[in-house]
Amino acid sequence: MTVAYDPNNIFAKILRGEIPCEKVYEDDAVLAFMDVMPRADGHVLVVPKTTARGLLDIAPEALSALILRVQKIARAVKKGMGAQGITLHQFNEPAGGQSVFHIHFHVIPRWEGEALRAHGGGMADGATLKSHADKIRAALAEA
Repeated sequence: MTVAYDPNNIFAKILRGEIPCEKVYEDDAVLAFMDVMPRADGHVLVVPKTTARGLLDIAPEALSALILRVQKIARAVKKGMGAQGITLHQFNEPAGGQSVFHIHFHVIPRWEGEALRAHGGGMADGATLKSHADKIRAALAEA
């Protein structure tokens, strides 16, 4: 069963500027912004500007553009946050853990011995998100 894309999902609203976000990067293909419920400090979401629910229905050209930006953002997150590694998450459909039905990648900086916080856990402080975004934006500017 194919489910239609819902243009009123939260990421579509963020892309249209109806809901604010702490932007890290934007170009013609994607918007990257801080996750307000981060699993680790510096957790960024990379969202394509195309309308697709997930990996299985995104156009191949849009997916190619998306993953290139994910790599660029991941490099900046790792550098900007001084992380030892990066974890990428990309969920598809409810059984796969997806809760927002607009394809997106989670770019999560990682450090040895530090566990991830719960998915959908507590809201982060806006000043903290801005501080982390500033570090990542600075790393992008150096790239």
